[in-house]
Amino acid sequence: MHTLDDLDRRLIGALRADGRTPVTTLAHDLGVTRATVNIRLQRLLDSGTVIGFSVRVREERDPDSIRAIALIEVEGRSTDRAIRQLRGFPEVRALHTTNGGWDLVAEIRTDTLSNFDRLLGQIRSVEGVVNSETSLLLSSTLS
Repeated sequence: MHTLDDLDRRLIGALRADGRTPVTTLAHDLGVTRATVNIRLQRLLDSGTVIGFSVRVREERDPDSIRAIALIEVEGRSTDRAIRQLRGFPEVRALHTTNGGWDLVAEIRTDTLSNFDRLLGQIRSVEGVVNSETSLLLSSTLS
C-alpha cells in the first residue's frame, strides 16, 4: 500500500469537497500540473485508497431514507478482507475500526426497508463477519 503524502491528502480533500472538480481546476488549486493530478489520482485509484466517486445528498432533501449504524464483529485475521468487501457496498457510507466488543462500525443509508433488509443479509454473509447489531437512526437532535 502506498503512503499518502501532503499532495495526496490535499487532492483527496478537494475531491471530498467536490468530486466533480475538473482536473484543470484541481491542478490550479493544488499548484501542480494536470499530468501530476492525473498520475496521483490514478495511483490513488490503483492502490485502493480511493475506491470511487459518489453523490452526496442533503439529508433534509431525502428525509425518508433509512439510516443506521451497524456494529460488526469480525473473526480473527479476516478483518482486512471483510473491510474490502464492506467498502464495496454503496449503501455503506462510512466504515470505522473501533475498540471494545465490536471490530467495525458502519454508517448505512438505504432508500427502502426492503433494501435495508437485503443489505443486512449481505453484511452478515461477508466472509469473516460473525456477529452484528444494527440500530436505525430515527432523527437528529443536533440539527
